[in-house]
Amino acid sequence: MNLVIGLDVAKGVSQVQAFLDKGKPYRKSFSVLHNVEELNNVFLVFLKEIETLTGKKPSVVLESTGHYHSPVIQFLEEHQYVYIIVNPLISYRAKSSSLRKVKTDAIDAYHLCELYYKEELEPYKKRGVQLLNLRNLTRLQESISGVSAQTKIQFHSLLDQIFPEYVGVFGDLYSKVSLQTLLKFPTSESVLSISESILEDEIASLCKSRSFDWAKERAQKLKDAASRNPFQNNLFQSHIFNLEILVTIILQYQEHLSKLEAEIDALAKEIDEYKILQSIPGIGEKIAATIISEIGEIDRFNHPRKLVAFAGVDPSVYSSGKFTASVNRITKRGSSSLRHALYMAVRCGIRDARKKKTTEEVIPRNKRLREFYDKKRNEGKPFRVAIIAYVNKLLHWIYAVLKSKTNFQDPA
Repeated sequence: MNLVIGLDVAKGVSQVQAFLDKGKPYRKSFSVLHNVEELNNVFLVFLKEIETLTGKKPSVVLESTGHYHSPVIQFLEEHQYVYIIVNPLISYRAKSSSLRKVKTDAIDAYHLCELYYKEELEPYKKRGVQLLNLRNLTRLQESISGVSAQTKIQFHSLLDQIFPEYVGVFGDLYSKVSLQTLLKFPTSESVLSISESILEDEIASLCKSRSFDWAKERAQKLKDAASRNPFQNNLFQSHIFNLEILVTIILQYQEHLSKLEAEIDALAKEIDEYKILQSIPGIGEKIAATIISEIGEIDRFNHPRKLVAFAGVDPSVYSSGKFTASVNRITKRGSSSLRHALYMAVRCGIRDARKKKTTEEVIPRNKRLREFYDKKRNEGKPFRVAIIAYVNKLLHWIYAVLKSKTNFQDPA
């Protein structure tokens, strides 16, 4: 007997269907709520019933559903049942194979069991809790960074309508001292209404790591900017109120991102592959943490092409009869977070390093990949095509260094 149980997972509930062997469903399907009582008194009892009947533990097949399947997975882990998580694209293809257009939870659970016998599905290869924790942190960091970037755009647009001359006062507009100063003095009127000495003391108190001369210079710049500002009198008090809210939000985002960065770095340092990835020029701490958390254990892949497919940067192919598509886009069916991290690694790798003061020679961060990129561009490849080719080669190198657990060797 080749036992299998198909679970069609939804939010808070799963539909259960069992097969004793191919083409031999066992009992009618039933639903189980994702709570302790039903998982123990209904689902576990059903699993034990099949185990007693056949003398062996059944495998469980379920579809990847974001976080909805987490309670079921934890339950199966605790009771040591083998489970298989299926990509929704694969299960959808199996569901669409029938001529009849029927969509119910019971039918979906039934199709998952049939898929088990049709496809060579492997048991889920566990990723350590450490890597899953790292993935959760890096994904939240990416999400907050995106929202923070949007907030900065809103802030800059509003600043142009209140105090556009403020932009050049501090070297970094979004530094903590700059934002806190703007929070205290958001308009020309607020700056010009106080003496320069008070302004110097205020700036010095906000940035104690700098000298008083630096604070004095910033205060003079702020006074000059306030004098040049075209909005000497702000007609819209709502603009000033909104600016203060946005500045406060940006400061909060910066604090949260700083905490996340420290947590990610502390967790990633415990993983050997973290330092190995950073040996590839263009891959820094943040990118390395994201890549390793998204890939998980490299043993899940037995060929670099599978890693390329997992990242969703493999070309789609379309051919029918005498027609073969000449323009093939990447599939984008893998991890979007991994693709973004790889794209950033590529941009960093092909970027030129700073010129040495003693020579005019320009040294790219990643010499081998820059040569590869230039070769593709010289062949007439568009920028995006060259970048994707670069990402593919980078993934092959990542696969090699993670498999061998050795640092990347870049020729001088």
